[in-house]
Amino acid sequence: MLLLISPADVEEARDCAKAARFLDIVDVKKPDEGSLGANYPWVIREIRDAVPADKPVSATVGDVPYKPGTVAQAALGAAVSGATYIKVGLYGCTTPDQAITVMRGVVRAVKDHRPDALVVASGYADAHRIGCVNPLALPDIAARSGSDAAMLDTAVKDGTRLFDHVPPELCAEFVRRAHGAGLLAALAGSVRADDLGTLTGIGTDIVGVRGAVCERGDRTTGRIQPHLVAAFRAEMDRHRQEQTTLAAGI
Repeated sequence: MLLLISPADVEEARDCAKAARFLDIVDVKKPDEGSLGANYPWVIREIRDAVPADKPVSATVGDVPYKPGTVAQAALGAAVSGATYIKVGLYGCTTPDQAITVMRGVVRAVKDHRPDALVVASGYADAHRIGCVNPLALPDIAARSGSDAAMLDTAVKDGTRLFDHVPPELCAEFVRRAHGAGLLAALAGSVRADDLGTLTGIGTDIVGVRGAVCERGDRTTGRIQPHLVAAFRAEMDRHRQEQTTLAAGI
């Protein structure tokens, strides 16, 4: 399972760089523009330069409307700015067909520029609160659009969490559907260390966190702390080892 950390700015990205051996992906977003708010191209470039070259950077394109051309241009901008993972929050797509249309445009725009980039179709565990596509539709949307991964996050940051909206058994179904389509499965949404046993057990490929590695556990006013990143990774590794031992029947 890969660990994705979302710094709020370049300074926090430098703190992530201090803990680089404990994380796998540095994520660029702009939280004051939404759950998957897009940051400026120059911020993506600055964060790309601030973290080790062997650590891929992901960038969100935004909580996007149903405007396929606009979203495709935004996605290309993220790729040009140095992002390896391009995440699209399908906020304004109310049907799977709309979401597929948006993601097909993103895939073409990104892959024409950088074939090795990974496109992530992102939905929301609390989709019922904002009227967008059902969370369990995301793997099919990602597969039919040519994306590389399907992701769930939470749209409304009000203290509720991933499992409050999509319980573990449905998250397991999400992962199963993604893997069945040959996709990576990413899960986020106020994930805590005590969720890692479940996330490991269901086969999650990427787990995204912020609050769990911030001081006081506060994603808004707290800052990312390298020692908390290290502790979170240690807990991930513990659960992975336990899972490996169980699978081996030891």
